[in-house]
Amino acid sequence: MKNKRLLLSLIACMTIILSAATIQPSVSKAQTNDHDPVIFIHGAGGIGASFYGIENYLKKQGWSDDELYAIEMSDKSGNNENNAKQLASYVDEVLKKTGKSKVDIVGHSMGGPNALTYILNDGGSKVNDVVTFGSPNKMVTSKAPVGTDPNDKILYTSIYSTNDFVVNNRLSPLDGAKNVQISGASHLGLLMNSEVNELIKDGLNGKGENTN
Repeated sequence: MKNKRLLLSLIACMTIILSAATIQPSVSKAQTNDHDPVIFIHGAGGIGASFYGIENYLKKQGWSDDELYAIEMSDKSGNNENNAKQLASYVDEVLKKTGKSKVDIVGHSMGGPNALTYILNDGGSKVNDVVTFGSPNKMVTSKAPVGTDPNDKILYTSIYSTNDFVVNNRLSPLDGAKNVQISGASHLGLLMNSEVNELIKDGLNGKGENTN
């Protein structure tokens, strides 16, 4: 009798678990319908997998796997011209795959200047929100580009840390962007920081700035 009760209990538990597993995907999909696909750009010497923690955080906030893309740059030196060309092709591939008209971009370190170079060259009409962190943005420009449509400006967030001893803080802020200074995170530590994660989420939700 005890064995029978135990078996019935196990069956009931498995039924609940399977039901939850069946329901969860539809809930997740409903939460992510309005997101632009996000493209993560690593810095010099970096890899796409370095955004693993940030991607997992965004998934918990409602983004889905098919909305998150980390590009693997062929030129690991961070060269703006080479990487901007590769990014242009990658953006077109992601837009074709997702059926969306614009992407959001998150760039760490040289990923920021790579994104800015792409946008200034020919990508302004294909980008909505941009978030950079630990990025020497002023290597490319001192002003956040507005995009090609004055009625639909690109919104920028630039995050930088007083404890980043790789990129000088003065190179990160852009005129017209939402510039956020934090402390306590090293250059690589920015990739694994809860405050940065939240700021990235806000930036991707259209809470950046562009007052140009």
